[in-house]
Amino acid sequence: MNILIENAESLEYLGANGGWTKNAINARRFAATGLAFAAAKQEPVGKFNIVGYITETKQFVNMDHGRGKGTETKTA
Repeated sequence: MNILIENAESLEYLGANGGWTKNAINARRFAATGLAFAAAKQEPVGKFNIVGYITETKQFVNMDHGRGKGTETKTA
């Protein structure tokens, strides 16, 4: 099982390159839910989910949820 961070609002996954992706295959994978949770808390995202993704069956399992640092604000 792959452990991923999902943006609960956009339903995108934290990508391996630091951006966000709609494709779970391109998402950054974590070795444990605790590591994923700690990383998600540091992301500029509102609500997030920690999900397990089973590649063989393409199924998702909700494991945890929380809030990150909040949505990034753009300044001129």
